[in-house]
Amino acid sequence: MGLFRFSLCFFILNIALFSTLCFSGDPTVSTELHVSSTTVSPLGVPQKVITINGKFPGPVINVTTNNHVIVDVFNQLDEDLLITWSGVQMRRNSWQDGVLGTNCPIPSKWNWTYQFQVKDQIGSFFYFPSTNFQRASGGFGPFVINNREIIPIPFAQPDGEIFIMIGDWYTQDYTALRSTLDGGKDLGIPDGVLINGKGPYQYNNTLVPNGIDHETITVDPGKTYRIRVHNVGISTSLNFRIQNHNLFLVETEGYYTDQANYTDFDIHAGQSYSFLLSTDQNASTDYYIVASARFVNESLWQKVTGVAVLHYSNSKGGVSGPLPPPPDDFYNKGASMNQARSIRLNTSASGARPNPQGSFRYGSINITDTYLLKVTAPVAINGTTRAAINGISFLKPDVPFRLADNNQLRGIYKLDFPSKPMNRTPVIDRSIINATYKGFIEIVLQNNDSSVQNFHLDGYSFFVVGMDYGDWSENSRNSYNRWDAISRSTTQVFPGGWTAILVSLDNVGSWNLRAENLDRWYLGQETYLRIVNPEEAGDTETGAPENVLYCGPLKYKQKKQTPSSSSADSSLGSGFLFTLFMGILVIFTSS
Repeated sequence: MGLFRFSLCFFILNIALFSTLCFSGDPTVSTELHVSSTTVSPLGVPQKVITINGKFPGPVINVTTNNHVIVDVFNQLDEDLLITWSGVQMRRNSWQDGVLGTNCPIPSKWNWTYQFQVKDQIGSFFYFPSTNFQRASGGFGPFVINNREIIPIPFAQPDGEIFIMIGDWYTQDYTALRSTLDGGKDLGIPDGVLINGKGPYQYNNTLVPNGIDHETITVDPGKTYRIRVHNVGISTSLNFRIQNHNLFLVETEGYYTDQANYTDFDIHAGQSYSFLLSTDQNASTDYYIVASARFVNESLWQKVTGVAVLHYSNSKGGVSGPLPPPPDDFYNKGASMNQARSIRLNTSASGARPNPQGSFRYGSINITDTYLLKVTAPVAINGTTRAAINGISFLKPDVPFRLADNNQLRGIYKLDFPSKPMNRTPVIDRSIINATYKGFIEIVLQNNDSSVQNFHLDGYSFFVVGMDYGDWSENSRNSYNRWDAISRSTTQVFPGGWTAILVSLDNVGSWNLRAENLDRWYLGQETYLRIVNPEEAGDTETGAPENVLYCGPLKYKQKKQTPSSSSADSSLGSGFLFTLFMGILVIFTSS
């Protein structure tokens, strides 16, 4: 009987430890995201929002450099879903990127597991649903990659962390907003700005009705907090400020910045920043936290202001009086651009590795290719309103590009995206950039639209080397910052201006280059970079995962999945392991 007990225990232990063997070496972080909807009233009007694990916004995913990450996504919505990880770089593994060119969507009432490694990266990012305009109704949350313990951060360890998600908001849900765009209409002025999913504090009885739930952030006096701020909105550029407090900029989208104080800061759609906040003010009152619309007619956009409260734990009174004023650009039209130019790389700080960030001498590398990408206001193409880059409005793929390649499907996409604007009638097409592996490319984003356009590149960080008003020319290179330009994954392009970025193409895969303005992205303002290592015929790229989903012309290959919306269906969860070990304990104690 003793031999039986020993054999049984050995068998159970092997089962329990099996899941840890899959990712030996670097630690594994596992989590579940249950994506569903509920009805709330952030601006006083009941509406459907997308929640993650019942929360709006969703919970923080907190990992460390080199961690293997397992995220089981349960789609409890009534339509397909994909989650993408804005700024999180998957090395040679675009299969986990979570956009339509890399993943088939997760069908309604199905679950799918993302598995990737956060390698050579630190910083502040966020996740969100990438399809069907769903981000307009929520589904987003912070994603943090921490330094390894052996890598010092370039400032004193903060006393705490605060996550702030700001964004413009409409009282119509994403399906109604989607219908508006499908009908060729503009979305119009947002109904407000949310801070952490909540409406504004009633700082004005006329502009803010009674009964609005606002965000309150409680801090202790004499401390320093790291606040990570993300603009998760549709398209509105927001000015962020905290009454009577400075914002000490330290990091943006994975790179430490030259440290500098700002009284207010412009954060554009899709961008993320870290600031240090010193709670060094008098605690006689609380203080306003404000996120207000930029570059707009203030009289028409008065309601489009998010207001939260910074509450000192020993505060003797609430907030009162007028909001801290927004930037005054009347006499300085270039203030926001100058602020953007002031964001520089901290070349003496370590990032994910021990060496300083500035050791990569990007300014002395020869440019192999230049892409001049021009965007204009949406136009009618074949009777529908579309947005385009270089006259091409991107057609959403029916099947991911690498999946099509692996299954010998032809005609799914074209490798003929023009490297410069074409003097021709805009077309709807599925054209992507045939980029050269290990090339060092220059991408110039020319904005001939009337509003700020924001662009994001998956799988990479890029150096923002220049921006200015007017049309870019080769002479514009004389103004490039070739020493300490900030490296990031999202950048703004001011109306009537250009922004130049440099990218080292060392990450094979299919990577999405898109407008972070959700309306422009939905209407086709995107493309992909297809990057293959020709010497190894794709062997350096991670292969299709075992749980790959099939869709479009390959849908016939998809095996049936039992619909599930419960974490009980996850394999080898922590509760199951606990049960196994309790069983072992019972066996031993009963002997």
